[in-house]
Amino acid sequence: MSETPPPTVPHGIPILDESAELPRNERPEILIISGMSGAGRSRAAAALEDLDWYVIDNLPPRMLMALAGMMGSGDRVSRLAAVVDVRSREFFAELVNVLDELTRHKIAYRVIFLDASDAELVRRFETVRRPHPLQGEGRIMDGITSERSVLASLRNRADEVIDTTTLSVHDLSRRMREIVASEDADQKLHITVMSFGYKYGLPLDADHMADMRFLSNPYWVSELRHLTGQDRAVSEYVLGLEGAREFAEDYVATLAKILDGYQNELKPYVTIAIGCTGGKHRSVAMTEEISRLLRERGYPTRTVHRDLGRE
Repeated sequence: MSETPPPTVPHGIPILDESAELPRNERPEILIISGMSGAGRSRAAAALEDLDWYVIDNLPPRMLMALAGMMGSGDRVSRLAAVVDVRSREFFAELVNVLDELTRHKIAYRVIFLDASDAELVRRFETVRRPHPLQGEGRIMDGITSERSVLASLRNRADEVIDTTTLSVHDLSRRMREIVASEDADQKLHITVMSFGYKYGLPLDADHMADMRFLSNPYWVSELRHLTGQDRAVSEYVLGLEGAREFAEDYVATLAKILDGYQNELKPYVTIAIGCTGGKHRSVAMTEEISRLLRERGYPTRTVHRDLGRE
Protein backbone atom coordinates (compact mmCIF):
# COMPACT_ATOMS: atom_id res chain seq x y z
CA MET A 1 0.00 0.00 0.00
CA SER A 2 1.59 3.26 -1.08
CA GLU A 3 1.86 6.22 1.25
CA THR A 4 -0.08 9.39 0.51
CA PRO A 5 2.38 11.96 -0.86
CA PRO A 6 2.75 15.18 1.14
CA PRO A 7 0.83 18.22 -0.10
CA THR A 8 2.76 20.58 -2.28
CA VAL A 9 2.93 24.26 -2.98
CA PRO A 10 3.25 25.51 -6.55
CA HIS A 11 6.49 24.27 -8.17
CA GLY A 12 5.95 20.83 -6.63
CA ILE A 13 7.80 21.45 -3.36
CA PRO A 14 6.40 19.55 -0.34
CA ILE A 15 4.90 21.50 2.56
CA LEU A 16 5.73 20.55 6.12
CA ASP A 17 3.10 18.35 7.75
CA GLU A 18 1.88 20.64 10.55
CA SER A 19 0.53 17.63 12.46
CA ALA A 20 4.02 16.18 12.83
CA GLU A 21 5.30 16.25 16.39
CA LEU A 22 8.57 18.12 16.26
CA PRO A 23 10.53 19.50 19.20
CA ARG A 24 9.93 23.20 19.72
CA ASN A 25 13.37 24.13 18.48
CA GLU A 26 12.88 22.14 15.26
CA ARG A 27 9.45 23.47 14.27
CA PRO A 28 9.89 25.64 11.18
CA GLU A 29 9.55 29.37 11.66
CA ILE A 30 9.49 32.09 9.03
CA LEU A 31 10.18 35.72 9.82
CA ILE A 32 9.68 38.35 7.17
CA ILE A 33 11.72 41.48 7.85
CA SER A 34 10.56 44.57 6.02
CA GLY A 35 10.06 48.26 6.60
CA MET A 36 11.43 51.64 5.70
CA SER A 37 14.82 51.96 4.04
CA GLY A 38 17.27 53.22 6.64
CA ALA A 39 15.22 51.92 9.57
CA GLY A 40 17.64 49.11 10.45
CA ARG A 41 16.73 46.03 8.39
CA SER A 42 20.39 45.01 7.97
CA ARG A 43 21.05 45.25 11.72
CA ALA A 44 17.93 43.21 12.45
CA ALA A 45 19.04 40.56 9.96
CA ALA A 46 22.52 40.43 11.52
CA ALA A 47 21.00 39.93 14.97
CA LEU A 48 19.02 36.96 13.67
CA GLU A 49 22.13 35.47 12.07
CA ASP A 50 23.84 35.65 15.47
CA LEU A 51 20.91 33.60 16.81
CA ASP A 52 21.49 30.89 14.16
CA TRP A 53 18.67 31.89 11.84
CA TYR A 54 19.12 31.33 8.13
CA VAL A 55 18.84 34.85 6.71
CA ILE A 56 18.26 35.82 3.08
CA ASP A 57 18.50 39.49 2.15
CA ASN A 58 16.54 41.20 -0.63
CA LEU A 59 14.51 38.09 -1.42
CA PRO A 60 11.94 38.31 -4.25
CA PRO A 61 8.64 37.53 -2.46
CA ARG A 62 7.65 34.83 -4.94
CA MET A 63 10.60 32.75 -3.65
CA LEU A 64 9.09 32.54 -0.15
CA MET A 65 6.72 29.74 -1.15
CA ALA A 66 9.53 27.64 -2.56
CA LEU A 67 11.73 28.19 0.49
CA ALA A 68 8.85 27.39 2.85
CA GLY A 69 8.45 24.03 1.19
CA MET A 70 12.11 23.21 1.78
CA MET A 71 11.92 23.79 5.53
CA GLY A 72 11.73 20.97 8.02
CA SER A 73 13.59 19.01 10.66
CA GLY A 74 16.93 17.28 10.48
CA ASP A 75 19.45 18.90 8.17
CA ARG A 76 16.90 21.24 6.63
CA VAL A 77 16.51 24.88 7.55
CA SER A 78 14.05 25.25 10.43
CA ARG A 79 14.35 28.99 11.10
CA LEU A 80 14.25 31.25 8.07
CA ALA A 81 14.33 35.04 8.05
CA ALA A 82 13.74 36.81 4.76
CA VAL A 83 14.46 40.51 4.27
CA VAL A 84 11.94 41.79 1.73
CA ASP A 85 11.80 45.45 0.75
CA VAL A 86 11.29 47.89 -2.08
CA ARG A 87 14.73 47.13 -3.52
CA SER A 88 13.06 44.17 -5.24
CA ARG A 89 11.03 46.76 -7.17
CA GLU A 90 8.18 45.17 -9.11
CA PHE A 91 8.57 41.90 -7.21
CA PHE A 92 7.61 43.65 -3.97
CA ALA A 93 4.06 44.17 -5.24
CA GLU A 94 3.62 40.40 -5.05
CA LEU A 95 4.35 40.22 -1.32
CA VAL A 96 0.80 40.62 0.01
CA ASN A 97 -0.45 37.92 -2.38
CA VAL A 98 2.39 35.62 -1.31
CA LEU A 99 1.51 36.13 2.36
CA ASP A 100 -2.08 35.18 1.59
CA GLU A 101 -0.78 32.08 -0.15
CA LEU A 102 1.31 31.13 2.90
CA THR A 103 -1.79 31.50 5.06
CA ARG A 104 -3.86 29.30 2.73
CA HIS A 105 -1.22 26.59 2.97
CA LYS A 106 -1.12 26.92 6.78
CA ILE A 107 2.52 27.93 6.76
CA ALA A 108 3.19 29.96 9.89
CA TYR A 109 5.01 33.24 9.51
CA ARG A 110 5.48 36.59 11.25
CA VAL A 111 6.06 39.99 9.73
CA ILE A 112 8.40 42.40 11.52
CA PHE A 113 8.20 45.95 10.22
CA LEU A 114 10.96 48.46 10.99
CA ASP A 115 10.13 52.15 10.96
CA ALA A 116 11.57 55.50 12.04
CA SER A 117 10.56 59.12 11.89
CA ASP A 118 10.96 60.97 8.60
CA ALA A 119 13.49 63.34 10.19
CA GLU A 120 15.62 60.46 11.45
CA LEU A 121 15.50 58.64 8.11
CA VAL A 122 16.61 61.81 6.32
CA ARG A 123 19.45 62.23 8.81
CA ARG A 124 20.62 58.65 8.30
CA PHE A 125 20.62 58.92 4.50
CA GLU A 126 22.49 62.21 4.65
CA THR A 127 25.03 60.70 7.03
CA VAL A 128 25.89 57.83 4.66
CA ARG A 129 25.53 60.09 1.59
CA ARG A 130 23.41 57.59 -0.30
CA PRO A 131 20.17 58.26 -2.18
CA HIS A 132 16.89 56.75 -1.10
CA PRO A 133 16.06 53.82 -3.44
CA LEU A 134 12.79 55.48 -4.53
CA GLN A 135 13.79 59.13 -4.73
CA GLY A 136 14.80 59.08 -8.41
CA GLU A 137 15.68 62.62 -9.43
CA GLY A 138 13.83 64.08 -6.43
CA ARG A 139 14.68 64.67 -2.80
CA ILE A 140 15.22 62.11 -0.04
CA MET A 141 11.82 63.07 1.39
CA ASP A 142 10.20 62.27 -1.96
CA GLY A 143 11.59 58.75 -1.74
CA ILE A 144 10.48 58.35 1.89
CA THR A 145 6.95 59.54 1.08
CA SER A 146 6.71 57.16 -1.88
CA GLU A 147 8.00 54.25 0.18
CA ARG A 148 5.50 54.87 3.00
CA SER A 149 2.71 54.66 0.44
CA VAL A 150 4.02 51.40 -1.02
CA LEU A 151 4.51 49.82 2.42
CA ALA A 152 1.25 50.99 4.04
CA SER A 153 -0.68 47.73 3.57
CA LEU A 154 2.23 45.62 4.80
CA ARG A 155 2.70 47.79 7.89
CA ASN A 156 -0.97 47.35 8.74
CA ARG A 157 -0.69 43.57 8.77
CA ALA A 158 2.69 43.39 10.56
CA ASP A 159 2.90 41.31 13.75
CA GLU A 160 5.56 43.60 15.20
CA VAL A 161 6.31 47.22 14.35
CA ILE A 162 9.62 48.48 15.74
CA ASP A 163 10.26 52.21 15.83
CA THR A 164 14.04 52.56 15.62
CA THR A 165 14.10 56.37 15.78
CA THR A 166 15.83 56.44 19.17
CA LEU A 167 17.32 52.93 19.17
CA SER A 168 21.04 52.21 18.95
CA VAL A 169 22.19 49.19 16.95
CA HIS A 170 22.55 47.30 20.24
CA ASP A 171 19.05 48.27 21.32
CA LEU A 172 17.64 46.96 18.06
CA SER A 173 19.56 43.69 18.42
CA ARG A 174 18.15 43.24 21.92
CA ARG A 175 14.65 43.91 20.61
CA MET A 176 15.07 41.25 17.93
CA ARG A 177 16.24 38.78 20.55
CA GLU A 178 13.12 39.49 22.60
CA ILE A 179 10.85 38.93 19.60
CA VAL A 180 12.32 35.55 18.66
CA ALA A 181 13.01 34.43 22.23
CA SER A 182 12.17 30.84 23.09
CA GLU A 183 13.42 28.28 25.57
CA ASP A 184 16.40 27.49 23.38
CA ALA A 185 17.00 30.78 21.58
CA ASP A 186 18.86 32.78 24.22
CA GLN A 187 21.98 34.45 22.95
CA LYS A 188 24.85 32.12 23.81
CA LEU A 189 28.47 32.97 24.24
CA HIS A 190 31.01 31.07 22.19
CA ILE A 191 34.14 30.96 24.34
CA THR A 192 37.54 29.75 23.18
CA VAL A 193 40.32 29.28 25.72
CA MET A 194 43.60 28.97 23.83
CA SER A 195 47.09 28.17 25.00
CA PHE A 196 50.04 29.69 23.13
CA GLY A 197 53.80 30.19 23.29
CA TYR A 198 55.19 33.70 23.44
CA LYS A 199 58.16 32.69 21.32
CA TYR A 200 55.75 31.98 18.44
CA GLY A 201 54.05 35.37 18.66
CA LEU A 202 50.96 36.78 20.30
CA PRO A 203 47.53 35.57 19.14
CA LEU A 204 45.99 38.43 17.18
CA ASP A 205 42.38 37.51 17.94
CA ALA A 206 42.64 37.35 21.74
CA ASP A 207 40.17 39.40 23.78
CA HIS A 208 41.98 38.58 27.05
CA MET A 209 45.49 37.36 27.67
CA ALA A 210 47.14 35.89 30.75
CA ASP A 211 50.86 35.18 31.20
CA MET A 212 51.81 31.93 32.98
CA ARG A 213 55.55 32.68 33.06
CA PHE A 214 55.21 33.59 36.74
CA LEU A 215 55.09 29.83 37.41
CA SER A 216 58.11 27.54 37.50
CA ASN A 217 58.69 25.89 34.12
CA PRO A 218 58.26 22.08 33.99
CA TYR A 219 60.60 22.11 31.01
CA TRP A 220 63.49 22.20 33.47
CA VAL A 221 62.26 19.05 35.23
CA SER A 222 63.85 16.22 33.26
CA GLU A 223 61.02 13.71 33.74
CA LEU A 224 58.43 16.28 32.60
CA ARG A 225 60.27 17.91 29.71
CA HIS A 226 59.04 15.47 27.05
CA LEU A 227 55.42 15.67 28.29
CA THR A 228 52.81 18.40 27.81
CA GLY A 229 50.27 20.16 29.98
CA GLN A 230 47.68 17.62 28.85
CA ASP A 231 49.58 14.90 30.70
CA ARG A 232 48.50 14.34 34.29
CA ALA A 233 52.01 14.60 35.70
CA VAL A 234 52.56 18.04 34.20
CA SER A 235 49.08 19.26 35.11
CA GLU A 236 49.51 18.21 38.73
CA TYR A 237 52.94 19.84 38.83
CA VAL A 238 51.73 23.15 37.40
CA LEU A 239 48.51 23.38 39.41
CA GLY A 240 50.40 22.33 42.52
CA LEU A 241 52.72 25.32 42.31
CA GLU A 242 52.15 28.11 44.81
CA GLY A 243 49.44 30.46 43.58
CA ALA A 244 48.54 28.46 40.44
CA ARG A 245 45.19 27.02 41.44
CA GLU A 246 44.24 30.25 43.22
CA PHE A 247 45.06 32.18 40.05
CA ALA A 248 42.80 29.94 37.95
CA GLU A 249 39.87 30.29 40.34
CA ASP A 250 40.25 34.05 40.75
CA TYR A 251 40.74 34.58 37.02
CA VAL A 252 37.59 32.63 36.14
CA ALA A 253 35.62 34.54 38.79
CA THR A 254 36.74 37.79 37.17
CA LEU A 255 36.03 36.48 33.69
CA ALA A 256 32.50 35.48 34.71
CA LYS A 257 31.61 39.12 35.36
CA ILE A 258 33.13 40.15 32.02
CA LEU A 259 31.42 37.34 30.10
CA ASP A 260 28.03 38.27 31.51
CA GLY A 261 28.66 41.83 30.35
CA TYR A 262 29.62 40.60 26.88
CA GLN A 263 26.36 38.68 26.71
CA ASN A 264 24.39 41.80 27.58
CA GLU A 265 26.33 43.84 25.03
CA LEU A 266 25.79 41.25 22.26
CA LYS A 267 29.41 40.16 21.90
CA PRO A 268 28.93 36.42 21.31
CA TYR A 269 32.50 35.33 20.46
CA VAL A 270 35.26 35.56 23.06
CA THR A 271 38.84 34.30 22.91
CA ILE A 272 40.90 33.97 26.09
CA ALA A 273 44.60 33.34 25.48
CA ILE A 274 46.85 31.74 28.10
CA GLY A 275 50.55 31.97 27.35
CA CYS A 276 53.90 30.61 28.49
CA THR A 277 57.31 30.49 26.83
CA GLY A 278 56.80 27.60 24.43
CA GLY A 279 53.08 26.85 24.73
CA LYS A 280 53.69 23.24 25.82
CA HIS A 281 53.46 22.95 29.59
CA ARG A 282 52.24 25.78 31.85
CA SER A 283 49.85 27.44 29.40
CA VAL A 284 48.38 24.11 28.31
CA ALA A 285 47.77 22.89 31.86
CA MET A 286 46.25 26.24 32.87
CA THR A 287 44.10 26.42 29.74
CA GLU A 288 42.64 23.01 30.53
CA GLU A 289 41.92 24.07 34.11
CA ILE A 290 40.36 27.41 33.17
CA SER A 291 38.21 25.67 30.55
CA ARG A 292 37.03 23.17 33.14
CA LEU A 293 36.12 25.90 35.63
CA LEU A 294 34.23 27.87 32.97
CA ARG A 295 32.23 24.79 32.00
CA GLU A 296 31.40 24.21 35.66
CA ARG A 297 29.85 27.69 35.66
CA GLY A 298 27.73 26.80 32.65
CA TYR A 299 29.68 28.57 29.90
CA PRO A 300 30.05 26.62 26.63
CA THR A 301 33.81 26.54 26.17
CA ARG A 302 36.10 25.26 23.43
CA THR A 303 39.73 24.47 24.26
CA VAL A 304 42.49 25.04 21.69
CA HIS A 305 46.24 24.51 22.04
CA ARG A 306 47.75 26.65 19.31
CA ASP A 307 51.41 25.70 19.60
CA LEU A 308 51.23 22.18 20.93
CA GLY A 309 53.25 19.97 18.57
CA ARG A 310 55.61 22.69 17.38
CA GLU A 311 59.31 22.04 17.62
